[in-house]
Amino acid sequence: MAGILGFSGGVPQEFANSRLQGAIIAQNIVRLSGESVLDLAEINRLDQARNYTEALNLAAEVVQRSQEIRDEAIALSREVEKMTMALSEIRSLEARQAALEAIANRLALISRLINYSGYLGQLLDILGGRFDGSYVSYGEAGRLIDQINAEVRAINNFNKQATRAMERFDEIVKH
Repeated sequence: MAGILGFSGGVPQEFANSRLQGAIIAQNIVRLSGESVLDLAEINRLDQARNYTEALNLAAEVVQRSQEIRDEAIALSREVEKMTMALSEIRSLEARQAALEAIANRLALISRLINYSGYLGQLLDILGGRFDGSYVSYGEAGRLIDQINAEVRAINNFNKQATRAMERFDEIVKH
């Protein structure tokens, strides 16, 4: 009997369900982090214009969105855990290796989300310090925004690599 997406009996249903749910969650993470990149460019512009109140307000919105991203990361880690638990039940060694590559990329994505979140927190601290007059270093916000953008690029890259690995997995198990 064929499972989800026409997979043969060599793919456990738990794995198939979790990989699909994980892909949806990862896409949402990519979307949310992409939205943050646009806001960060505006924060940088506001910071350079020394409009700290607006920069701080927008940064607070980005931090709120980062909470959504953290929640999604927790959900993604649960799905990755389920996939990992079901990995040994995949019959084809080649398919198992492709699935393991996808899992590794999802874990790397989660790791980069942790970095992203930390940099956002630092950025908010700097902007808050500028707002209350206790912190005036002027290149730090731009440097942090560059680091955040680098993390978003890495998140997107790991998501693409995981997707490619799962596409290989699909091709293997369909035969």
